[in-house]
Amino acid sequence: MGMSWAYSPAERDDDRSVAVIRRAVDLGVTLIDTADVYGPFHNEELVGRALAGLAPADRERVTLATKAGLVARDRTPGKVPSRDGRPEHIKAACQDSLRRLGVDVIDLYQLHRVDPEVPLADTWGAMAELVEAGYVRAIGMSEVDVTELNGAAAIHPVATVQSELSLWTRGPLTDVLPWCARHGAGFIPFSPLGRGFLTGTLKAGSFEGKDFRAHNPRFGVDAMAANQQILDTVVAVAGRHGATPAQVALAWVLAQGDRVVPIPGTKRPERLDENAGAAGLVLPAADLATLDALPEPVGSRY
Repeated sequence: MGMSWAYSPAERDDDRSVAVIRRAVDLGVTLIDTADVYGPFHNEELVGRALAGLAPADRERVTLATKAGLVARDRTPGKVPSRDGRPEHIKAACQDSLRRLGVDVIDLYQLHRVDPEVPLADTWGAMAELVEAGYVRAIGMSEVDVTELNGAAAIHPVATVQSELSLWTRGPLTDVLPWCARHGAGFIPFSPLGRGFLTGTLKAGSFEGKDFRAHNPRFGVDAMAANQQILDTVVAVAGRHGATPAQVALAWVLAQGDRVVPIPGTKRPERLDENAGAAGLVLPAADLATLDALPEPVGSRY
């Protein structure tokens, strides 16, 4: 997402982003996640360009995921995209995504958000028809509760659930992740680095106006100061292992279960290498307990 939308758009560099995606595959990353609303549309085109340049054997190892159901009708900074779960929109969006990604089939097609104006059965039923038609291999949901998951699963299996999970956002651990375990679904945490906060590299008040975080309650000057105690603990754990705070944050997410596959985003090759290195960091029980005991953050998610 950050290569195209929401974070520091002035830093966008398509050639660098393509190189980062290809290097990710070289490092063993096998899940590439995008969405039609990122840009909008630009990120799918970027991912398609990057994957098209891979050797066939490398391309075959990639699971390609995208999402539909959010529409950026108003691109004003801080403006939340609107939801569109109408079956006709979902089916048309899928065809557009296939074209932008340059593929005949999407491995994982996800409902970005449930549209409260459209019955979930209608939206999910349309996505199930895309599976039956061979346009997508599996379907998933994003930012849903257990009631919505149960309703969808009664129509067609939910392959994955994508929601925010990190050391300062733990809600899914209570009910959604256990639901995934019971139903054999994967869990894909977005923002596992706390939108960059848990890397220890951000400064309060330094976000440009078009950066999503400039309008996010957790990134206000007072909130970031209050949340520093969370970061201080992460830094301390990292120091004990010769790791970075980002690697500790990712290692904690990975420790939440084998079906948990975090998707840290980055535009920079050095950060990609750092994130990939977290796969080799196994935190001992004492450090996990310390991180589990961190306080709730100051400021809401949105």
